[in-house]
Amino acid sequence: MDKVKTPEAEISVEERLRALYGLQLVDSEIDKIKTLRGELPLEVQDLEDEIAGLETRLGNFRDEVVNLEKAVSKKNIEISEAEGLIKKYEEQQKNVRNNREFDSLSKEIEFQHLEIELFNKKIREFNSQIEEKKVVISESEATLIEKKSDLETKRKELDEIISDTQKEEETLFQKSEKIQQIIEERLLTAYKRIRSNARNGLAVVPVQRDACGGCFNQIPPQRQLDIRSRKKIIVCEYCGRILVDDGIINDSQT
Repeated sequence: MDKVKTPEAEISVEERLRALYGLQLVDSEIDKIKTLRGELPLEVQDLEDEIAGLETRLGNFRDEVVNLEKAVSKKNIEISEAEGLIKKYEEQQKNVRNNREFDSLSKEIEFQHLEIELFNKKIREFNSQIEEKKVVISESEATLIEKKSDLETKRKELDEIISDTQKEEETLFQKSEKIQQIIEERLLTAYKRIRSNARNGLAVVPVQRDACGGCFNQIPPQRQLDIRSRKKIIVCEYCGRILVDDGIINDSQT
C-alpha cells in the first residue's frame, strides 16, 4: 500500500523547513557518491557504443574482403574460359576454308585477349582493394583490443566504486524517500525544480554572513528576521533557493 503524506495543515512551516533541509542533506550525500563515480558511467557507455561500432565496421570490412576475393576467383575463372576459347579458335583456324573464316576467328581470338587483359586489370584492382581493407582491418582490430582493455579497466573501477557505495546509497535513497513522504507535493516539486537548476544541487541553503548560502547575495536584515521566525517559506530573490536560519542548521548537525 502506498504511503499517505501527512496533510499540509498538520505540518508547521518550521517542520517543513526542517524536512526540506534534512532532505537537502541526504540528497547532497547522494550527490557526493555520484561525484565519486564521476564520468565513469558515461565513459563506460561511450566505450561500449564505440566498441559496438568498431565491431560492426570490422564485420563489414571482412565481408567486403570476402566479396572481393570471390570477385577475384570469378575473374580467374573467366580468364580460364577465355584462354579455353582462344585455344578452340586457334584449332578452328587450322581447318578454315577461306580467309574470311580465318579473319573472323582472329577477331574472336583478339577479343578474348582483350577480355583477359581487362580481367587481369580488374583482378589487380580487387587485390589492391583487398590489401587496403586488410590494413584497415588490422588497425581496427588493434584499436578494438585497446578499447576493450580500456572498457575492462573502467568497468572494474566503476564496479569497485558501486560495490563500496551501493549499500550507503540505498540507505540514503530510502531516507530521502521517507523524508519526501512528509513534504507536500507542491513544495516537493518546487524543491526538485530548484535543485535541478542549481549547479551544485543545493535547493535549501542557510544565511551565512548576512548572505544567501547559494548565490552569496546580501539578504536584508528584515528578511533575515522573517527567515529566523520560520513563519513562512522564504526564497532568495536572486537565485530562488529556499533559505533557512542557523538554528535549523545547528539542530541538523547535533
